[in-house]
Formats: sequence, C-alpha cells, structure tokens
Amino acid sequence: MLAIVLLLGLLLPVSAQTDDPGPAEVTSVNVAEGFQWKSALVQSGIFLGVQHASRMVQAKTRRELGGPFLSDYFESVSSIHTWNDGDAILTNYAGHPFLGAITGYIQVFNDPRGRALEFDLSSKQYWRSRLKAMAWSAAYSAQFEIGPISEASIGNVGKHPPTMAVVDLVVTPTGGFVLMLLEDYLDKRFISRWERVGGKKARVYRVVLNPSRSVANVIRWKRPSHRDNRPL
Repeated sequence: MLAIVLLLGLLLPVSAQTDDPGPAEVTSVNVAEGFQWKSALVQSGIFLGVQHASRMVQAKTRRELGGPFLSDYFESVSSIHTWNDGDAILTNYAGHPFLGAITGYIQVFNDPRGRALEFDLSSKQYWRSRLKAMAWSAAYSAQFEIGPISEASIGNVGKHPPTMAVVDLVVTPTGGFVLMLLEDYLDKRFISRWERVGGKKARVYRVVLNPSRSVANVIRWKRPSHRDNRPL
C-alpha cells in the first residue's frame, strides 16, 4: 500500500495540488465550519471497503462466508477472552497502529479546527484534536473487529479461538495515536525544512516519513503529499 501511495505522489500532476489553501484561508475555514460528518463517514466507509476487499483474497475468510449469519456472528464476538489473537508481532504492533493512524487522520482531516494544527506539546487545542482522532480510531476499530460490518460478521473471525482477542481493540487506536504524534513531529521538525528543495524530493519526504497521513490523503482524493497549511 505504501509503495502505491508513493508512486501516486510522484506521478500525479502538479495541478492536483493547486487546491491547497493558504494559511489565511485555512484559518477562516476553521472558524466557519464544524466537523464534516458526511465526508468523514464516507471516507471511513471507503477504507472499510478496501480492508474487507483485501480480506477476500484469503481462503480462510471465503471459507467462513456460508452458514447461519447471526449464530456464527454472535459465536465469533463472544470468544474474546484473551489478549493475544495469534497474529504475528509485526501485524499486531506495527500494522494495526498504522491502520489506527490512518483512521485517526481521517478524523483530523474532517475537523476544520484540527487539520492545520502542527505538533505542539504545549497546545491544548492540539492535544484535544489528536485525542478526538484516537476516539474516532477506537470506534472504527471496534466496528471493524466486532461491529455489524466486521471481521466477525464477514468471515467469522473469532469463531475459532483465539483469532479474536483484546489486542487489536486496544493497540489499534492507542498505537495509532502514538504514530500520529510521531508523524506530526517529523512533519514539523524535519519535513517542513527538507521540503524547501521543492519538486519530487519534497513529495517523497512527505510520503515516506508520513505514510499514515499520505494514505488518509488518498482516501479523501488528495495527492499523498498534500498539506492543508503548506502547499507545494
């Protein structure tokens, strides 16, 4: 996925970035608008569809599509009794935080008061924004794991313990929150300086060092290297 995002960031025409607002315009939008629920839900739905579509290539998912829906679903969600779900360490503690950060940025990008904020440990507004993003990520993660359109309902993950466990429900939003802070820090401390070279190098810095933000940008139909407060 990251390779695809990087390729898009390099190949999309420069005109795709011309809709970047300047700082003054961002400020005025912040005051005028509230949270954009419709686009946030649509973008979350797109990401959910991509995740479930990718699961369909797995034989174990397709094998469980038959059978009684409700009884299999409740059997799946009622099997959460342990921390570990048997997945690889890299999957649980790197892959899931990456997914959590993507959904967190979906929330941030649809919050006019949060999307232009930069890393600032002393700013209450910044912390409030990113904690809201973690809450959104937690709700998305819970839906993806055990909700009506979830791994439990589509493919019955959890029907055969311990494939459904606590780890994903906890690590996805909390790890995603930490990853968002790290990407925000890198964006402010390093990328904002290195991108002054302009051109493709600037876009590469933005995409490679902020992969979660880049994927979330693609989901909202922006160039991966897009920044609401720093047009290239």
